[in-house]
Amino acid sequence: MHLEERIKNGMTFYEHGHTDPIDIEQEKELEAQRRHCKEVMFDYNNTRPSEDVKKKEILKGILGHCTNRVFIESPVHMSYGNHVHLGDQFYANFNLVIIDDMDVYIGNQVMIGPNVTICTTGHPVYPLYREMGAHYSLPIHIGNKVWIGANSVVLPGVTIGENSVIGAGSIVTRDIPANVVAVGNPCRVIREITERDREYYFRDMKVDFPYTLREEG
Repeated sequence: MHLEERIKNGMTFYEHGHTDPIDIEQEKELEAQRRHCKEVMFDYNNTRPSEDVKKKEILKGILGHCTNRVFIESPVHMSYGNHVHLGDQFYANFNLVIIDDMDVYIGNQVMIGPNVTICTTGHPVYPLYREMGAHYSLPIHIGNKVWIGANSVVLPGVTIGENSVIGAGSIVTRDIPANVVAVGNPCRVIREITERDREYYFRDMKVDFPYTLREEG
């Protein structure tokens, strides 16, 4: 089994020292894709704040999927870009990092706080395998209307269910179900999202604008 197939199947792989001609060629292609992504990220991160149209054009040119209603604050860093699939009305604050050796699927109306890392790739724990440069990559799925708080890390293979909130500073090592608040290292569910959250936006601070009184469509 060759390099790209091993990566797609979530198997361990390494990218240097291959002797098979097909693996060598795939290794070169992957390196070229990463280098191209770095160039594109440099261009994006050096646009002026007023250049919204240019920013969107850059994202559409590199991402696997992106709508017009996407906004990512600079700086942002990705490994390939083309493995990142963003839903509608996506927003990410400063210093988003996506290690997308494998696909990252993010739903609609997702909000991401500053300094968040989404990482599809890890290394085996056994030191000999790391000495060999071994990797593995597993896809990440983030559902609609998820909010990921500042300084959080989402690790390989994780799924976060729709509407859920990941508290600031969390390390998400396992799947998180829909409609919950989860926080910590490792990230754990602390409670469900309830009707009380419709009435109170923070602790005992009550929502006072009429939008919340309308039924969601």
